[in-house]
Amino acid sequence: MADKPNPGTLSDSSEQLFSFGVIADIQYADLEDGYNFQGNRKRYYRHSLLHLQGAIEDWNKEGNTPCCVLQLGDIIDGYNAQYKASEKSLELVMNTFKMLKVPVHHTWGNHEFYNFSRDYLTNSKLNTKFLEDRIACHPETIPSENYYAYHFVPFPKFRFILLDAYDLSVLGVDQSSPKYQQSMKMLREHNPNMELNSPQGLSEPQFVQFNGGFSQEQLNWLNEILTFSDTNQEKVVIVSHLPIYPEASDSVCLAWNYTDALAVIWSHKCVVCFFAGHTHDGGYSEDPFGVHHVNIEGVIETAPDSQAFGTVHVYPDKMMLKGRGRIPDRIMNYKKEKAFHL
Repeated sequence: MADKPNPGTLSDSSEQLFSFGVIADIQYADLEDGYNFQGNRKRYYRHSLLHLQGAIEDWNKEGNTPCCVLQLGDIIDGYNAQYKASEKSLELVMNTFKMLKVPVHHTWGNHEFYNFSRDYLTNSKLNTKFLEDRIACHPETIPSENYYAYHFVPFPKFRFILLDAYDLSVLGVDQSSPKYQQSMKMLREHNPNMELNSPQGLSEPQFVQFNGGFSQEQLNWLNEILTFSDTNQEKVVIVSHLPIYPEASDSVCLAWNYTDALAVIWSHKCVVCFFAGHTHDGGYSEDPFGVHHVNIEGVIETAPDSQAFGTVHVYPDKMMLKGRGRIPDRIMNYKKEKAFHL
């Protein structure tokens, strides 16, 4: 008779705790198909809404309903501003999201800021900060109003953190504001090109106008939450429009000061996964500290006969991304010292 499997490993791997959905770069616009700025990649502006509808139908039908969906930014395309269709297109996409049976957490990307000012976004339905959780007796973990970031607990001992990757940015902010001036100074110091969206000749190609960065204030806040999570043996998932790990991303798509964000994350043990969009091609790498960096393929460049969304199934010892269409499946094991017991 064969040996019985070790009950510890069996229960660890078979007991799903919860799941959540991920989708990125929908970039809807009521336009014919077009191409990216380089003219070499097709974009399906209208069909992106049908892809979103398909994703929502799938999530709603799943046996174990996801606890929430993470929308990783660029929900409508910048072309909407040119055609004065920003509000109409946003309303159409948000009405589509109403079909979803679970909450959606919205991240802000560069295309949000091509269409709207930061003040507008703060007062819009794309601000999902009302879904945050507060940690009693730890005021240092409350985010400032100076950036759009928050954290929430979808399941005991798991904390999700949404970061504002355009906290430092020249997009969507008044040119007279100190933050705009600080951001423009940083951008020009690293990018001497006349066209600030061009990475040509740059040793640090992420310093382009369509990217942004994290203020020291936001990084200090992140450090406080991760300190709390370390102490309380929580596992942390971080969400950002911009990726921060070069091995998982095209270098021109990284956050300006991605090294500063990595330094904070790597000084803690609790972070297991970092989800981002922006690259459209997707990407994945596990860093030397065991953090899994997952860049989700963009809906906007997904052909009508495919799909681009996923569901992440969370277990005590790992997370498993079940991708649809051009998003591959991934198994993301936690570092061994992070073995988790209910």
